[in-house]
Amino acid sequence: MKAPLSALVPLLIACRAATAMPAVDLAAEGVALAHVQRGPVQRLPDGETLRRYTFEPAAQPQLTLMPPTGALDAAGELRLRVQNAMPWAVTLVVDVEGGRGERLHAAVGLPAGPAQTLVLPLHATSPRVFGMQAGPPMPFDAPDGRVVVATAVDGAPALRDIRALRLSIPAPQAPQTLLLGALEAHADATLRQAYTGIVDRYGQYARGTWPEKIASDAALRAAQAQVPAARASTRQRLDGYGGRLDVQGRATGWFHTQKLDGRWRLVTPDGHAFFSLGVNAVAADGGRSYVEGRAWMFDGLPPAQGPWAAFHGHGEDGGQIGAASGLAFHRGRWFDFYAANLYRVDGAKWRDAWRTRTRERLGSWGFNTLGDWSDEAVARGRGLAYTRAINIAGDYGNVATGYDYWGRMPDPFDPRFAQAAERAAVQASAGVRDDPWLLGYFADNELAWAAPGPQGRWALAQGTLRGEPQSAAKQAFLAMLRRKYGDALKLGVAWGIGVTRWEALAAAGFQPPSPDEAHPAIAEDYSAWLRIYAEQYFRVVAQALRRHDPHHLFLGGRFAVRTPEAVSACARWCDVVSINVYADLPGHGMDLGRLHKLDKPVLVSEFSFGSTDRGPFDAGPVAAWNEAQRGEAYARFLAAAAADPSIVGAHWFEYADQPVTGRLLDGENAHIGLVGITDIPFRGFVDAAAAANAAAARR
Repeated sequence: MKAPLSALVPLLIACRAATAMPAVDLAAEGVALAHVQRGPVQRLPDGETLRRYTFEPAAQPQLTLMPPTGALDAAGELRLRVQNAMPWAVTLVVDVEGGRGERLHAAVGLPAGPAQTLVLPLHATSPRVFGMQAGPPMPFDAPDGRVVVATAVDGAPALRDIRALRLSIPAPQAPQTLLLGALEAHADATLRQAYTGIVDRYGQYARGTWPEKIASDAALRAAQAQVPAARASTRQRLDGYGGRLDVQGRATGWFHTQKLDGRWRLVTPDGHAFFSLGVNAVAADGGRSYVEGRAWMFDGLPPAQGPWAAFHGHGEDGGQIGAASGLAFHRGRWFDFYAANLYRVDGAKWRDAWRTRTRERLGSWGFNTLGDWSDEAVARGRGLAYTRAINIAGDYGNVATGYDYWGRMPDPFDPRFAQAAERAAVQASAGVRDDPWLLGYFADNELAWAAPGPQGRWALAQGTLRGEPQSAAKQAFLAMLRRKYGDALKLGVAWGIGVTRWEALAAAGFQPPSPDEAHPAIAEDYSAWLRIYAEQYFRVVAQALRRHDPHHLFLGGRFAVRTPEAVSACARWCDVVSINVYADLPGHGMDLGRLHKLDKPVLVSEFSFGSTDRGPFDAGPVAAWNEAQRGEAYARFLAAAAADPSIVGAHWFEYADQPVTGRLLDGENAHIGLVGITDIPFRGFVDAAAAANAAAARR
């Protein structure tokens, strides 16, 4: 099962001549160098020998190894002894080529410090194979020593043999020195070890340490008791809803929008300016993670009997959305770590205690709104505005854009969509249409209005034309084209395609062209269709909502990927344009200039910053270097949002950290919370957020 690197033969691609060297684990005659300087052999204190290699500044300095056929077994994993001799972490890229042209690619971070074993699984893999979006941090202490495992490997599902192995460092700006030793092939075992026992009984990452981590029930209760009480209220400067007494608008009895002093404002029912400082997913059920089939990842998982039975459940996501594509362990038994920790602190009445505590915390930290997917009971003690979602579901048609992260686009031309929107409006407004504390409604979330890439803007138009002949959206698009061109031949000439009959476009699977400079009519027609599509969607939803709740705000559709046409339609039919912005500053995640021209209030319906030093493995879409920088990033973002004349609020995503092993929906496992899985606040971060909130509320 093992073959030392001394069995390797030359691969002549180097720009430097090789010279004979003593027979060591990493043999000179087995290495071809490109922009890499070979240094002397070094003997470590434990007797291990490694050779020094310095990767020079270049586009891709590399060393390449080519073993003889059969020298390295490709059935499991490669292990390479390596030491990063630099005082900083180094990214090492590993590429493997199989004998039949199969390829594997991985990039790993090598921390500074003593020698360790780099492990490359010889098959494609990712953390999604283990049910989560990001894998555990490296290195970790395995039974055989300190190990760095490539948990994300792209390429072939398996290799029959190894033809070449290439190690490189991407574009170093200064010389980077590594010490390399034995290269061996082993049976595949280390990858599973990387995920074994990674979660303790409280849902925390078992191998890490950080200030808020707890080790016992007594410590958990003590930590909750030590959470500072709410700060002194500033309510004397605010109206009963949190509006500023020094900025007067109309008093309508409902939250509404109004332009005051040259900028858009939300206005409270009592008529005062209100900047919505919100938090999404303020709920006690976010700590659920699947445990069925991967119990070996969890150490001390509470039993499914007795008082813990209430925190076990069963789910069947089935991986039907793009966000869950390739995700394993997405069904079966789950455990709710967050709720279980609340029970450990407060016993049978944990939910009421949590709601009271959370309401007090949010108020003391300067938040005034419950964002989407939140437990409205947290706001029922008043002091917090809240939002509701219009969840439109039904058997209506849909259109694929190729993005489809949360599913295909609803077909708003299908009569069944209007019926579904009507039902959704009835359900969403039930019991709240006369509540002045309701800020407003969101419709759906992050619909696939576009797709990534340079041609992604046109994905919805092209997806419509690819659809089945009976698609209501496709029929409406073809009707638009017939009105413009009359003759299909004229369309074919304008688009530069060989179409002479409308039946060709009506057929299922028609391949629409991509816009280009030679045929500007394509982009013109696609843009016209995108406007019609978005107008139909937002009009149908807005009219349904107004029929059942004429008082409250329509807060838009929580855009992620979007087109100018969709945003313009939203601005026409909605009271507020809501956009989920994952960027360092609002203006880097949305086109503020275009939004200013629309002259419509804008709500940042999601933003967040994460790090990887508090347990969960992912930092989310926008990473900060560490926990302290999360607070700094929050303050910068919020200050910029509050200074913009169109932005009327910003909602943080989300209240509590996601489970280490991934949430039920899609395996997300990021540290982006105000509190951890134990419900202990991240004190430094919430203090920074509270100061930023206080400053934003005064703008």
